[in-house]
Amino acid sequence: MTTDSEALPAEGAKGQNEKLVIAASSLGTIFEWYDFYLYGLLASSISVHFFSGVNATTGFILALMAFAAGFAIRPFGALVFGRVGDIVGRKNTFLVTMAIMGLSTFAVGFLPGYDSIGIAAPIILMLLRLLQGLAIGGEYGGAAVYIAEHAPPGKRGFYTSFIQTTAMLGLIIASSFVVSLRLFMDADSFDAWGWRLPFLFSIVLLSVALWIRLQLEESPVFQRMKAAGATSKAPLKEAFGEWRNLKVVLIALFGAVAGQAVIGFAAHLYPLFYLEKIARVDGATANFLVATALTLIIPSFVFFGWLSDRIGRKPIMMSACVVAVFAYFPLYQALVAAANPAMAAAIERAPVTVVADARECSFQFDPIGQNRFDATSCDIVKAYLARSGINYINIDAASRTIAEVRIGDDVHVAPDPATLDGEARAAAIARFQGEVQGGLTRAGYPKDADPAQVDKLKVIGILCIFGVLATMVYGPLAALLVELFPARIRYSSLSLPYHIGNGWIGGFMPTIGFAMVAATGNIYQGLWYAVVVAAVTAVVGILFLPETYKRDIEAQMFRPSVRGSSGANNSLLGI
Repeated sequence: MTTDSEALPAEGAKGQNEKLVIAASSLGTIFEWYDFYLYGLLASSISVHFFSGVNATTGFILALMAFAAGFAIRPFGALVFGRVGDIVGRKNTFLVTMAIMGLSTFAVGFLPGYDSIGIAAPIILMLLRLLQGLAIGGEYGGAAVYIAEHAPPGKRGFYTSFIQTTAMLGLIIASSFVVSLRLFMDADSFDAWGWRLPFLFSIVLLSVALWIRLQLEESPVFQRMKAAGATSKAPLKEAFGEWRNLKVVLIALFGAVAGQAVIGFAAHLYPLFYLEKIARVDGATANFLVATALTLIIPSFVFFGWLSDRIGRKPIMMSACVVAVFAYFPLYQALVAAANPAMAAAIERAPVTVVADARECSFQFDPIGQNRFDATSCDIVKAYLARSGINYINIDAASRTIAEVRIGDDVHVAPDPATLDGEARAAAIARFQGEVQGGLTRAGYPKDADPAQVDKLKVIGILCIFGVLATMVYGPLAALLVELFPARIRYSSLSLPYHIGNGWIGGFMPTIGFAMVAATGNIYQGLWYAVVVAAVTAVVGILFLPETYKRDIEAQMFRPSVRGSSGANNSLLGI
């Protein structure tokens, strides 16, 4: 077998300072994640301006769906830019992704709302989100491969852990910007135009990030491959058309990345949405609490990256998945109790129960804004509770039973819309809603969390636990993925499973989670998504994921020539 030392030039390129490589790659990626997460942080404002043609609950879920659209396109970006990165090079590829991301974000700041241009507003917004997702699809793989191919043996976990901090740092910068604006602007001004400022500011970050990236040279491993004529001419075919590599892609996806994705989102964006929409904490406080916790856990990325160089990637990552399976439900229950103790006490003291014929109950989600949810007594009940964010239990009743709401021992029977029409129906529904709201108030259910009662230290502590679990799976991940795949197809091979995991499995977690809450009335129902995915990753990872921390990533560049070839050593190395 031909080795690197035999096949490649001894000096592929002039070396560059390793600290510059880490700093430049990481800073550029921080700014890209700032752009990407900004949309999620401002989902409430965006739902008002771009989805105002539907009810508030549907508008928020649609805003989350538009957010998720950026994640949905990421695997396609991984294919496009992964191929370019394996053929053209690492550096130039992530310069292009940076420009696309920054300009798309800047454009959101100028985009007119629904009240100005109608349905064109959410359509254009969706297109911009798709461009952002496409760019992010090529970003992570380039940065991870670039740093890993500069790292000395035995330090890849430590070096690449800095790139793993970028998503959190990007979120922290975006959160800090949003919190500052909320604090120094009155609510009306922020809602009217202030929310656009973070998007417009991205043009400054884009300029800085492009300048930083231009200081870098190409990866030495890629330069050596290119000098030897060993780069792949068809990286996608080699990466995904040959079983020896495809099976590793599948193991990486289901045995590492899927669990990392849901644990990561359960540490930052999902808690943020959860605090605002479920615990009813005001937006500025929720952003502050999440940003504070994320700031505190950032050193854990580097620690677990460093630790993985000594004991391996697999035991750290699998431990986090197992802990998440058993910890999420009690931790999120504790989060609600700390953030909104009045709500938690009311749920315990006077649980809300809906007794209705399940066949008459609609799914409480209306993407086109045409369903009024008043055709049945069950719809009348659930529509009001969903809008109010009230946790409730479902009890199936006999056919044609008129739905009722039980708040502790207090019972409220809904009007039967079949016996009413026009103004009489509207009046009956309004009267019923007033009665239910009165019952909720008497039972101690607050409309919003009392800022004086929010236990900020406890909330931050719980969020830090979520964050540490995320750093356990995310800190060693880049090194693991780089070590799994051969250099000539490395960019393509690792980018696709990473972005399927984070773009589809993780990216849809907030949308699916809140849709599950809306459908069932159980504020904890959405956690099942994260728990099941983490459990699958634990099983697949423990059984099939190889340990990689002692692998020589340059020794994976070539394999012996295939029988029948001209003798050139030009075929893909199997894993």
